[in-house]
Amino acid sequence: MSKVIVLTGGTSSEREICFRSAAAIERALRRRGHDVTTLDYAEGIVAHEAALLAADCVVPALHGKGGEDGTLQAELERLGVPFVGSDSAASALCMDKWRFKRHVADRVPVPRGEMVDAEGLWRSELVQAPFVLKPNDGGSSVDTFLVTDPARADRAALLDALTRNGPMLLEELVPGIELTVGVLGDEALPVIEIIPPPDGEFDYENKYNGRTQELCPPENIAPDRQRVAQELAVLTHRLCGCRDLSRADLILTPAGELYVMETNTLPGMTDQSLFPKEAAVAGVPMDELCDRFVGWALARGRR
Repeated sequence: MSKVIVLTGGTSSEREICFRSAAAIERALRRRGHDVTTLDYAEGIVAHEAALLAADCVVPALHGKGGEDGTLQAELERLGVPFVGSDSAASALCMDKWRFKRHVADRVPVPRGEMVDAEGLWRSELVQAPFVLKPNDGGSSVDTFLVTDPARADRAALLDALTRNGPMLLEELVPGIELTVGVLGDEALPVIEIIPPPDGEFDYENKYNGRTQELCPPENIAPDRQRVAQELAVLTHRLCGCRDLSRADLILTPAGELYVMETNTLPGMTDQSLFPKEAAVAGVPMDELCDRFVGWALARGRR
């Protein structure tokens, strides 16, 4: 039996989802016989340093700023405590969507994009066609805008988001089917096709209230396109130096082209989350999945 700490909560906009991920992870690890304690990271690493040093390993269940951007990972590396997931360098790279895009663009197809502020948004040529505006370092689809008709864009909402977030990532809107592919260890999991509700999109509310439909494996995606999506997910995982797990989000265009939108180093682990659903289809139920994570962290040992 291992002494495991699940770090969750934090102070990001995704705090609620963090707790839901942590609860699912804790239940799974307890069923596998681990001694599990869940701690709230809101007060930072210092508040829990003694407990962390006494643990065998740490499972971060943190999404967004402070937990997924390399900050927590750097602190755990400083303490020498084994932890699940990518190291601080890979975490920081993947959390910074603009830096990520430039890092993989030579090997992986990505949409055109640029960083804009409130003054620069409407000067960009990208807003002459359908576009996406999203935080450069956020997740869970918070403050993500899909603008299909720039002439009818809600400029006030966009300005409000830019004011609150600072510079955001502006991308061309690539039309097509939303896919996501998890990477477990160094192998791709089955592809999920995401079908938003007819009156909405895959935003924060629809993502976590069960209104989206998720097909795994997809019923209408050709097997060769699924294989390419899996290959791109694994390639991106390796290019960014990810470890243990990641989840790539992609778009499949009507012409059959695939674009990688981003890679998440700490994907959600709630009952509604995509990564554990893919793993289950691959024959790895939640209990075994979390147990594998802990085993990999323990194998790396203290440093």
